[in-house]
Amino acid sequence: MTENEIGKIVVDSSIKTHRELGPGLLESVYEVVLSHEFTSRGLKTKRQVPISINYRGIKFDEGFKADK
Repeated sequence: MTENEIGKIVVDSSIKTHRELGPGLLESVYEVVLSHEFTSRGLKTKRQVPISINYRGIKFDEGFKADK
């Protein structure tokens, strides 16, 4: 799958989700629905993946959580 095909899936899924759910919901609602949409369209997803950061030589395991 090309980057353009992935981008189209992301944009189309986001627009579909926004049209069906509307604005103003918690981020967690959109996160779970978009993850489902991406999976149903052939993408692999992971939610709230911890990404460690280093600060002054100290490693913090959960400095940031990202969706992939």
